[in-house]
Amino acid sequence: MRAVVQRVTHANVIVEGKTEGAIENGFMVLLGVSKEDTDKDAEFMASKISGLRIFDDSQDQLNLSLADVGGEVLLISQFTLYGDARKGRRPSFVHAAAGEEADRLYQLVATKIREQGIRVETGVFGAIMEVNLCNHGPVTILLDSKRGF
Repeated sequence: MRAVVQRVTHANVIVEGKTEGAIENGFMVLLGVSKEDTDKDAEFMASKISGLRIFDDSQDQLNLSLADVGGEVLLISQFTLYGDARKGRRPSFVHAAAGEEADRLYQLVATKIREQGIRVETGVFGAIMEVNLCNHGPVTILLDSKRGF
């Protein structure tokens, strides 16, 4: 499982002209699920996102988590994080999980983050989405469950 975590002042996702999810201060997370991912990867990713300390403390150090600042998460499914463009010009997505399993694990990550007391908004799995955000810092972190445990 891969995630691109951006610290944001606000973010939203629009599908077919309708806002499906919106947050204020927190993380906008693009989440990719691979064919090899399991519930263990989802639990790891949710824990990592929930505990990630990338908000400024009183000394301007990246030392505070979502819980510390009352932050929220906008979680967006992004199968293209498993695009492999090493050969040719058109990426291959053979490592991305199939739709049903990818959606199940994506929803599990959202559930596990919510269990930490953090508000989570989501996009619409498999839809064409417009994602708007204001990256604060900018701060962007890459996470990969296969390199984390």
